Amino acid sequence: MQRLRFLPLLLLTACGGAPGALAPSGMGALTDVEARRWAAETQPGGNQEIRFRFVFTDKRSAAAKGQGSASVAGADSLRFDFRGPLGAGRGAAVVIGDSAQWVQPKDQVDKLVPSYPLLWAMLGRARPPAGVVDLRGLRDEKVTAWRYISGADTVDYLRSRDGLRLMAEVRQAGKRIGIVTTTFGPDGVLLKSRLDVPSGPARLDLTFTRVTKPGSFSAEIWDAPRDSL
Repeated sequence: MQRLRFLPLLLLTACGGAPGALAPSGMGALTDVEARRWAAETQPGGNQEIRFRFVFTDKRSAAAKGQGSASVAGADSLRFDFRGPLGAGRGAAVVIGDSAQWVQPKDQVDKLVPSYPLLWAMLGRARPPAGVVDLRGLRDEKVTAWRYISGADTVDYLRSRDGLRLMAEVRQAGKRIGIVTTTFGPDGVLLKSRLDVPSGPARLDLTFTRVTKPGSFSAEIWDAPRDSL
């Protein structure tokens, strides 16, 4: 039974393909307080300015490469920007919690990241439960795993107890929307993240190049661009 619990991490380490089912066996009832505490353990505290390079591949088109940034204020406010070579394929969004305040252009952002909990997970953060009907989870010496259930929709998180890996999976009506694997250095700094989207199939890889902790952000970064991107 113990080996089955660790299977998602073992599969991820052993092969380069998209990982299988994320949720380990043996998860039991979880309180809202416990779920919020486990999600809070993924929050670095304060503000973060994150720079990254990305590679996006899908079955229908050639690989796209570019760079981007994420400005994270506190635990729930995010400005996300990306652009391809020579400024092509640009997009931006402001997300508060699990909801977008604005997205430009929506089709480009949705193509890159189809779910905001997945976007947060790519930046190394689990979201606290919101509007969920049931909570499940387990914690042992190797992993912390928890699930939010709302009807046929689920969000799963799996975090290694050493803090070096966070995984997230989102399903809607039982269908997997995407699965994220984010890796940290021994100092807790973001190293890389990978999102697999089976409907494409598509894959997004982020390599983090710089993470800083600004004291504040200018108010203008939360405003939508006046001109279309």
